[in-house]
Amino acid sequence: MQTVFHLIADEPAQQRTALTIAENLTEDDSVEIDDVAIVAQADGIEPLTAGGDGSETVKSLLEAGIAVKACSNTLEMKDLADSDLVEGVETVPSGGGELTRLQSEGYAYIRP
Repeated sequence: MQTVFHLIADEPAQQRTALTIAENLTEDDSVEIDDVAIVAQADGIEPLTAGGDGSETVKSLLEAGIAVKACSNTLEMKDLADSDLVEGVETVPSGGGELTRLQSEGYAYIRP
């Protein structure tokens, strides 16, 4: 199975919950998981920024093999550069496009 988590809200508790659920999913032996991804856009981008609230968790998730992706449109809107992101975060042209692509490939969509 494949799962994508969507970070879009500017609510730190909701962001932490999503990151924790993603981490827990990779550690759940009762489910066969092939791939986990996190796509952040709009106000959900904060944890992906270096030094942002949640950035240490994002680093840990990247080390665990979870793909973490940031919306380029959001970066432009918030005047952020790729260099402002946690090392290893991938940028994608649009968060919505990436979510659509992943879901068309069979990813389950979760937005806590």
